[in-house]
Amino acid sequence: MKKIITTPNAPAPIGPYNQAVLSGNTLYTSGQIAFNPKTNELVLDDIKTETKQVMENLKAVLDAASMTFSNVVKSSIFISNMDDFALINEVYGSYFDEANAPARETVQVARLPKNVNVEISMIAVK
Repeated sequence: MKKIITTPNAPAPIGPYNQAVLSGNTLYTSGQIAFNPKTNELVLDDIKTETKQVMENLKAVLDAASMTFSNVVKSSIFISNMDDFALINEVYGSYFDEANAPARETVQVARLPKNVNVEISMIAVK
């Protein structure tokens, strides 16, 4: 059985999907971009600020499912420019204990929704 997870503390979906789906003890988050749910605006000042907003959105979704970043077992990072990898990684890494960090892939893509520079999705387990 699946349970839809939603929170006003993360951006509302802009299409036919949900912020996350909980199936059993496993949470599947939709990709998050740097949309600030309080201002309804994209946060694109610089790549570190953009990545921080993405991670805060994911934190809100995890929290809505009574989970934290310590529950994350897999992340997928999509970036528009591999030259930004080190800065994205710096911000992303600050949310995890390196010894228990999740599995991950980082892929450069041609274009992301709303022309953002980074999108991240996660899988977490209770």
